[in-house]
Amino acid sequence: MTDGLAHAIDLRNEGNFQESNALLLRMVEKWPNDAVINYQCAWSFDVLGKENEAITYYENAIALGLPESDLQEALLGLGSTYRALGEYEKSRDVLLKGINLFPTNHSIQVFYAMTLYNLNEHHHAMELLLKCLLDTTSDKDILNYQKAIRFYSDKLNNVWE
Repeated sequence: MTDGLAHAIDLRNEGNFQESNALLLRMVEKWPNDAVINYQCAWSFDVLGKENEAITYYENAIALGLPESDLQEALLGLGSTYRALGEYEKSRDVLLKGINLFPTNHSIQVFYAMTLYNLNEHHHAMELLLKCLLDTTSDKDILNYQKAIRFYSDKLNNVWE
């Protein structure tokens, strides 16, 4: 099984998305309770632009129990897929779960901010993005204003006289 999974991932990395997806579908049929295979199958549908088909495999993978590193990516993938399909509340719920489990994963926070934007929670989305920017940037010009950016991040609608 491990060789087949590695081969499917190699195929995807080489741009052979259809072939990788077909192999992963065969593997899911053979090992339906393997969380990692379900996760990789979901990913293979995502890269094919078949988000609707990815959902079941993401959900199965998460329910079956993934290793931590894969779980982070699966939650991000499922949340992002829901967002892309306009299922913003589902996206919010999945990404919040990811943030609660992995509070230092900035990529999940960025995708959550995009979902907040779609839910018209622009203020919270901007606050989160600004904080992610400050926590991850090495740009000296931005860091020179870190204190001010952090201060204003949750006060964007305030006006001082």
